[in-house]
Amino acid sequence: MMELIDRMLSDTLWIYTAIAGSLLGAAFLAYFKDTRAGLWCYAKFDMFLDYLVERWGWTWFEQPTDAWRKKYPYVTKKIDELEEKIKLLEKDSHPSKELHEFEVWPELNERIKKLEKKNGK
Repeated sequence: MMELIDRMLSDTLWIYTAIAGSLLGAAFLAYFKDTRAGLWCYAKFDMFLDYLVERWGWTWFEQPTDAWRKKYPYVTKKIDELEEKIKLLEKDSHPSKELHEFEVWPELNERIKKLEKKNGK
């Protein structure tokens, strides 16, 4: 038993190959994900996962509807700020009205008629 442990600790080539393979794999995926072939492969994989969810009901493959909020926090923050501004503007604004719907319209209309008479129209 001691001999096995000693041999395992002295033979470290497997550690280096595992680390090198992981680094190369990560570098390849970082490059591949933005290529046309990578986008196609990711789309096919996504379609396959959607099929599994629909066919077999494997809901753990479903993405939450707000997953983009976690992926793009800066965009999320900006959208939230803009939505707050819109709510504030909507609260302070009034609904559109025709001129005759305003309370001061009769008075304003009389003033316009007097000015038109005065100018000879």
